[in-house]
Amino acid sequence: MHAWQCRETTGAKGLAWTELPAPVPGPGEVLVAIRAASLNFPDVLMTEGRYQVQPPLPFVPGSEWAGEVQAVGPGVTHLAPGQNVACLSGSGGFATHAVAPAARCLPLRPGFDHVDAAAFIMTYATAHHALLDRGQLRAGETLLVLGAAGGVGTAAIQIAKACGARVIAAASSEEKCALCLRTGADAVIDYSQQDLRETVRSLSDARGPDLVFDPVGGRLAEPAFRSIAWRGRYLVIGFAGGAIPALPLNLPLLKGASIVGVFWGEYARREPQANAAMLQQLTDWHADGRIRPVIDRTMPMSQLPAAIERMTSRAVLGKLVLVN
Repeated sequence: MHAWQCRETTGAKGLAWTELPAPVPGPGEVLVAIRAASLNFPDVLMTEGRYQVQPPLPFVPGSEWAGEVQAVGPGVTHLAPGQNVACLSGSGGFATHAVAPAARCLPLRPGFDHVDAAAFIMTYATAHHALLDRGQLRAGETLLVLGAAGGVGTAAIQIAKACGARVIAAASSEEKCALCLRTGADAVIDYSQQDLRETVRSLSDARGPDLVFDPVGGRLAEPAFRSIAWRGRYLVIGFAGGAIPALPLNLPLLKGASIVGVFWGEYARREPQANAAMLQQLTDWHADGRIRPVIDRTMPMSQLPAAIERMTSRAVLGKLVLVN
């Protein structure tokens, strides 16, 4: 097998396409031939040594992927060779093969292709957990999505619309705003050209959004929070903008608003039954056509460094997927 090994935490420069011994699944594990793997922002941070999880060097990055089971280890009864699965393993995906815990593999229904499956679990589970569990989104409410043209942003738009909410999508270019409208947003804000707070105010009849979905952080956080409605909920998803913002605590006091942390990975670990039910609902919605990953493009697995460059330059619209 071959895999991209991260040998030093210097980003793409520290990666090398390496031949490795063929892995053998142990108890509770499966060997999967990887057909597609999506590139997520945490993957980039991990190669730079800036993510909360830092595997020992060398390691194979790639947290989310899909493929065909080739062998099962002792004790695995719910998966079989030839079965298609999606997996969120945390690492190992930027390769031709991977061994993963069978419990982390999601069996795929017929017709769920590998590219969609590789771009599905992380973004949709994060958005679903954020909006419906942590944010308690209700039909008729207004949601503001920051970084709305990215993978998790487009997932949030689709899930919110499936639940009957009104969506204001904020992104950094005219092209990205157009994508958000095609994805289902009711209104858009180009925050490279428009004042975020004032435009949100005009689009919400001065009331503000009931929820703010923020995977960006940085300079957008405070004006977004200042726009929030009475009893609003501000969902802290991540910090793709780089800087972790510091919000004045008088703001939630004055608005009767809540700052709500979202850590889907820990939720999945602590509440596996609830997480499994959520994933079942998401796969049902995908089968019904209510949600579908927005794919920026596919690239050969050999082009991982170029894919990282595209992501770090903020050029990705939706999800970028590498294929074998």
